[in-house]
Amino acid sequence: MKKLNVLLVDDEIMIREGFKRLFDWESHGCQVVAEASDGMEALAKIDEFVPDIVIMDINIPIMNGLKVIQCSRLKHPDMAFVIVSGYDDFEYCRQALKLKITDYILKPVNYEEFGNCIEHLKISLFQNQTKKEEVVSNQRSIVSITKFLQDHLEEDLSLNILADEFHLNPQYISQLFKTEIGVGFLTYLTNIRMEKAKKLLLSSDESISNISSQCGYYDYRVFTKVFKKHEGITPSQYRRDFLKGV
Repeated sequence: MKKLNVLLVDDEIMIREGFKRLFDWESHGCQVVAEASDGMEALAKIDEFVPDIVIMDINIPIMNGLKVIQCSRLKHPDMAFVIVSGYDDFEYCRQALKLKITDYILKPVNYEEFGNCIEHLKISLFQNQTKKEEVVSNQRSIVSITKFLQDHLEEDLSLNILADEFHLNPQYISQLFKTEIGVGFLTYLTNIRMEKAKKLLLSSDESISNISSQCGYYDYRVFTKVFKKHEGITPSQYRRDFLKGV
């Protein structure tokens, strides 16, 4: 697993040095990549290094820590922030919690407690990363699958055929349609077949039987039944009503 990058933000250099020297970042799978001594510098370093974790005092010059977090959230919504402050103040805690910080630790820092905080944070970051990778993988899969369907509408199509084509589990593909598109596989397939049918009915004078086979229905009577259920009228009526309106 790659090391997590950490940004230290505190206006007192001794505090920053203490964090670097007194806490074993290596054993916790982390590395300090940058430091900042005020709010504006912190914002710049956050944009430059995009750290996984920001360890920050609230009471820093130019722009306080809470404001830095608020501004950073706009660009980096998933970044982890740990507030370290000498201000044992409920209002600060309340504001910090609103900004969804990971933890709030008081000075002087108990490094054992801080280590527990980092370990919990690592688990959270790993889970978030796993979820993001899963979302990206799901999106890529559904894009590839729907393109395949569009290109092969005249063929026999099923979840098992898609599973063989993409080396995926049929149940996984079925779930993909529900989570990524919002409808089941058969509903989606019928919808795009009907859309193709309507285009062919209006843009050509081909027979209903030919259009039926181009849309994956080899029995035009089944096609007519499905079309009527989907559109409320038969394919012939659909074409006739269009021509009347031209």
